[in-house]
Amino acid sequence: MVARSRGAGSREQGREIRSRGQGEKCPVPNPQSPIPNYHGTKPVNENQAMLTLIKDLATKLAPRLIEIRRHIHSHPELSGQEYQTAAFVAGVLSSSGLRVQEGVGKTGVVGELQVTEENHSFLAIRTDMDALPIQERTGLEYASRTDGIMHACGHDIHTTVGLGAAMVLSQMTEELSGNVRFLFQPAEEIAQGASWMVADGAIKDVSAILGIHVFPSIPAGSIGVRYGALTAAADDLEILIIGESGHGARPHEAIDAIWIASQVITSLQQAISRTQNPLRPVVLTIGKITGGRAPNVIADKVQLLGTVRSLHPETRAQLPNWIERIVANVCHSYGARYQVNYRQGVPGVYNDYALTQLFQSAGEEAWTSDRVQVLPEPSLGAEDFSVYLEHIPGSMFRLGVGYPERIINHPLHHPEFEVDESAIVTGVVTMAYAACKYLRG
Repeated sequence: MVARSRGAGSREQGREIRSRGQGEKCPVPNPQSPIPNYHGTKPVNENQAMLTLIKDLATKLAPRLIEIRRHIHSHPELSGQEYQTAAFVAGVLSSSGLRVQEGVGKTGVVGELQVTEENHSFLAIRTDMDALPIQERTGLEYASRTDGIMHACGHDIHTTVGLGAAMVLSQMTEELSGNVRFLFQPAEEIAQGASWMVADGAIKDVSAILGIHVFPSIPAGSIGVRYGALTAAADDLEILIIGESGHGARPHEAIDAIWIASQVITSLQQAISRTQNPLRPVVLTIGKITGGRAPNVIADKVQLLGTVRSLHPETRAQLPNWIERIVANVCHSYGARYQVNYRQGVPGVYNDYALTQLFQSAGEEAWTSDRVQVLPEPSLGAEDFSVYLEHIPGSMFRLGVGYPERIINHPLHHPEFEVDESAIVTGVVTMAYAACKYLRG
């Protein structure tokens, strides 16, 4: 990784937190070997003691974690511009005794907690840092101070949970049996940050990766796990319809690109229900239409921009040709020309079974089974966490952040999106305990 490094023991908020001695030497499981069943691989009393320590540390850190979250929330930064956030994250990590590298994946940060020199393998914990171009309307006293930018997808919570897990684990290195690498990723919202991190070597020597995403429909204090497909592949679509301009009163002398574009949109939506396997979902949304110059002039060109979501790789592979055939048939019928530009974005997140089982068992031991939801269906949203999963096994869990007493918890990407901050400790404990269970085998 190319980056600037910070040594352990630098100061954050005038306090110095020194790293403790190294723990016992036990290698991280080889990613090529079967990952063990994480239910009960260690004596119950041993796991319980470790869990109790994690909960105690997280509870003591809770006021500081809320301060961290509110600071990040108040100072949101767009994708690829997370300079202040990255510097703040690096300071917290360094103060907790981690080896820190900045400038990884452009504006990303990596913190390493290396407790054994004999084993160079790491478990990675990934969180994202970027915000959205949304004007916040929550009215919170710690609302965004930057006009038109808001943490409306919970990345402030993700970053705080990652920092909290690092702060907790750095205080219990004697109980750890392996190394942990914390990835604070930029630019998730534009689906590029994970690729930047991978290109800079962020997952070199990583055997597995764990992730988190908030979910407002799950109440705070609970988590959700999903076996298999968690999110969809997301691709970008551009269609250009090229007709011939003419007078609005003489349509027979022109080729109306706007009308033909409407036929293309309708045909695509109808064809999905008749030609795609209903058990393999496809969503095609045209979100932007641009065309025309005047009310009484027939448009000669229309641009359609959209997104295509799918869950199955086989379906995804045939979508570009399927779309082009439909566009071609419509355009040829009315004498228009066309261009179809299809760009594959990120693949879907497909959670590793054993690592999802790890999250489920960690959550049930920490919070009881009543507070762990096994999610019955995936989301057609997208997450570039999937980029890491093209290289190493991993799993992402859903952190409940909804207020249990509220009738309405606003969804992600909403200007009034809020979170119940009690979820932060839930996330820190779940992530830290899952990491410990993985490292101990």
